[in-house]
Amino acid sequence: MQTIENKTFDEERALYGANGLIVKNCRFDGPADGESAFKEGHDLSVHSCFFNLRYPFWHDDKLKIADSEMTGLCRAALWYSKNIEITGTKLHGIKALRECGLVRMQGCDILSPEFGWSVQGIEMEDCTAESEYFMMRSDHLTFQKVRMKGKYSFQYISDSVFEDCAFDTKDAFWHAKNITVKNSVVKGEYLAWYSENITFESCKIIGTQPLCYCKNLRLINCEMIDTDLCFEKSQVEATITTPVISIKNPLSGHIYVPSAGEIIRDGQNVRGEIILKG
Repeated sequence: MQTIENKTFDEERALYGANGLIVKNCRFDGPADGESAFKEGHDLSVHSCFFNLRYPFWHDDKLKIADSEMTGLCRAALWYSKNIEITGTKLHGIKALRECGLVRMQGCDILSPEFGWSVQGIEMEDCTAESEYFMMRSDHLTFQKVRMKGKYSFQYISDSVFEDCAFDTKDAFWHAKNITVKNSVVKGEYLAWYSENITFESCKIIGTQPLCYCKNLRLINCEMIDTDLCFEKSQVEATITTPVISIKNPLSGHIYVPSAGEIIRDGQNVRGEIILKG
């Protein structure tokens, strides 16, 4: 493989179509303000590089990025690429990852609105993220020890597992399907409305009006903090270990809870059973 070290590139498509290339300690920045540095590349390894220009990695295959920085001006950094490994890297430009497949991220810092749309197969471990509409319409996500903050996360995702994570987010998991969340903290309003086949196991759920209009919802030994008007029109099987403020019109199933400040039954055809076990 050819190696390029200690260079600065600012021209358009600086390394277009590169195949079998190692790039170390290089900068993609400068007055020419060129875009798409690595477009249509294959078998690329990028280490300790600085990116301050737009669209560097589009339509790439077999890509490794390590210990690098993508600034707020590095817009839409990775699109339409596959077989990607990113470690120890800052991704700080808007829409940093989209329409990609088979992605593995570890030890990364993400500051990127609209990150991760329509990605198929992403593993993320020990990362931090701040984003709005994070991971929308993606599938086969496997997250461990991910700390995320921002509104409207994980909407329309499917077939995904989250473990030992902490999410501070509102309107999360709307319309999500076939999801498991374990040993995690999920804080925010209106959690997982209109979801299907979603399970929370040994989680702490914080915030108002969670888990409404769900199909095949399961909670296994979960805490619910500051939660009111839970489970409206949901099909639910739940074991809750803490008191809740109020439960409203569960459609069907069983809810085991130590106590509820208020149980509201003012809807038609709502038959969910609430069993107080305090």
